[in-house]
Amino acid sequence: MKLMTKSIKEKAVKQFDEGSDMEQKVVAKFFDAMGGWKWFLMNMDGDDGDYCWGIVQGYEVEMGSFSISELQSMSPRIQRDRYFEPMKAKDVWEKLNRGEWV
Repeated sequence: MKLMTKSIKEKAVKQFDEGSDMEQKVVAKFFDAMGGWKWFLMNMDGDDGDYCWGIVQGYEVEMGSFSISELQSMSPRIQRDRYFEPMKAKDVWEKLNRGEWV
């Protein structure tokens, strides 16, 4: 399965310069099938197709950048959640920090 689809990329690039981070939508969720890490994609630089920004749940919940090519290089271990429905970043952040499953 492809991590990045054309539709996901278009949504993420569109949000790169829009609004406050927590008001943006998380447009995709990636996860480590053999571990507990998760990456929630909010936006992506259209000029640098590798630079992504979002929420990362690893040892703790953080906001920051990640590399889509690095995630792709770990395929099939890193997968995209095909059933994830876009939701406000604020809601994802709050759920993760409460220990709820997203």
